[in-house]
Amino acid sequence: MIEIKNVSKQFKTAEGSVQALKNVSISIPDGDIFGIIGMSGAGKSTLVRCINMLERPTEGTIEIDGVDICKLSEKQLRSVRREITMIFQGFNLLMQRNCLKNVCFPLELAGISKAEAKKRAQELLEIVGLGDKAKAYPAQLSGGQQQRVAIARALATDPKVLLCDEATSALDPTTTNSILELIRRINEKLGITVIIITHQMSVVESICKHVAILDNGEVTEQGEVAAVFSHPKSSAARKLVFPEGNADSLVVSDSGEQFIRVVFNGAEATGSPLIARMAVEKGIEASIAYASTKSIGGKAYGSMLLGITGDEETVKTAIAYLTKIPDVLAEVVNVHD
Repeated sequence: MIEIKNVSKQFKTAEGSVQALKNVSISIPDGDIFGIIGMSGAGKSTLVRCINMLERPTEGTIEIDGVDICKLSEKQLRSVRREITMIFQGFNLLMQRNCLKNVCFPLELAGISKAEAKKRAQELLEIVGLGDKAKAYPAQLSGGQQQRVAIARALATDPKVLLCDEATSALDPTTTNSILELIRRINEKLGITVIIITHQMSVVESICKHVAILDNGEVTEQGEVAAVFSHPKSSAARKLVFPEGNADSLVVSDSGEQFIRVVFNGAEATGSPLIARMAVEKGIEASIAYASTKSIGGKAYGSMLLGITGDEETVKTAIAYLTKIPDVLAEVVNVHD
C-alpha cells in the first residue's frame, strides 16, 4: 500500500515561491493500476518525483508498506529506489549500448554478476516481446520497441512499483494500445503496483482501476475510474472527462434552452434511437449539442449533451425518462457555472 498523506511541495524561484502541490492525499492499493491525470502544470510530474523521492516534499508523508520514505537517508533511499522504478515519455535509453546491455545496466549497478545479469536481461526482453532484439541498438528500434526495452530495464531489479510518467505520450494510438496491454499483462503476472501519470483520458480509461484528478496542485476528485468518469463532480474532472461537452465550451443562446448531460456506462444498445423515442413517447424534443458514444459488445459507452427547450418540469421529465434505463446517468449542466 502506498499512502500519500497531506503532501505539499514548494519551490523557491527568483520571482518567489511556487506551490506545486497542495495537501495531496492519495491511497494506492498493492497491485493496483492507478491513474493520476491532469492538464499541463497540474503537478503530476512533481508528485511522481515525490513518490520516488527525487523531490522531497515540503510537508506531508509518503508511506510504502508502512515506512515513511520521507524520513530515510540518501543511502536508504538508494535501496528503496530499486523497488520503485520508472519509465518516461523519452525512453531514456543509453544509445551506445545495445538492448541487452541497456537492461543489464541497473543489474550491474546493483552488483549482479555479468553472467547473471545477461541471463536476467534476456528473460526480460522475452517478456516484453523483444527477445530477438538483444543485440540491436536503440536507434535501430521504433518508438514502441524502445519503450518496451525501457520497461524491461525498469523490471530488472524486481520492483514493487512501476511509475509511468507520460510513458505513451510520444507514441501513436496503435503503439500506445500495445504498450498499455503489455503493462496490464505485467501487472497481472508479476503483481507490480503501476502508477500511470498522464494527461490522456483514453489511457486511464483503457488500463486504470482507480484514478485521482489533479488540478493546480490539488486532488479534486478520486475513486474508481468507472465512477469518476461516468459522473464527475468537480469542475476539473468534468473538463477532462467531457472536453467537448463541457459547459465552458458551449455557445449559450437566448432561446431558453437548457442542457442535460447523458452518460452511457454500459447501457444495452438498442436499434431505436433513445432521443427519438423520448420525442415520440414524452413529446420532448432535444437537440444534440455534442455526442461521443461507441458500442462495445452490444453495450453503449460515452456521453452526449442535449439541449432542451422547456420549463423545469420538462427537464425533470426528460431526466426521469433517460435515467430509467439501466446504466444511463443524466444531469443538468449549468452553463453559467
